Amino acid sequence: MTETYHHAELTAENDLSKTEESQRIVSEMGEALGRNAENMSDYFADEFRWIGNTGCGVKNSLEEFRRNWQKPFRAAFHDRVYVEEARVAQGEWVSAFGYIEGTHAGEFMGIAPTGKRVTIKWIDFWHVKDGKIVNNWVSVDYAHVLEQLGRDVFDGHGWEAFDRGDKTPPGQDA
Repeated sequence: MTETYHHAELTAENDLSKTEESQRIVSEMGEALGRNAENMSDYFADEFRWIGNTGCGVKNSLEEFRRNWQKPFRAAFHDRVYVEEARVAQGEWVSAFGYIEGTHAGEFMGIAPTGKRVTIKWIDFWHVKDGKIVNNWVSVDYAHVLEQLGRDVFDGHGWEAFDRGDKTPPGQDA
């Protein structure tokens, strides 16, 4: 079995003098999201791309992001509390992880509103150029959200079964 590692190609041209500016822009954007601001063009470039994991999709403009992520998310989860647990900034790049608490009050991935309070874990990498966010790579733990709403997307075969001792992990002799 051959394994290959490619080094950080996207950050090869990173302008380290932009750290403070990038951090400020991402902070202001996060505060605006928390206030349910409508004018996100103050923070995102016109050619903004939002690149999400499976279940989130890819949004190729700010308009697509708002229509196909931000507004449906707000409709599905009310009384949101945004918690950023850690942030790291270097040059034109900012990354953070945390969670959102919200009440499931609208349809979400085919599940009718349950009224349950859920935790939505996330990780973001933002790329800032010329004072605006141009790209946002994001991973939202939808499997965890769906589990809280009563749907096991792994049908009992998630690797947590190894952690609990319910199953023996394969490849132990490798």
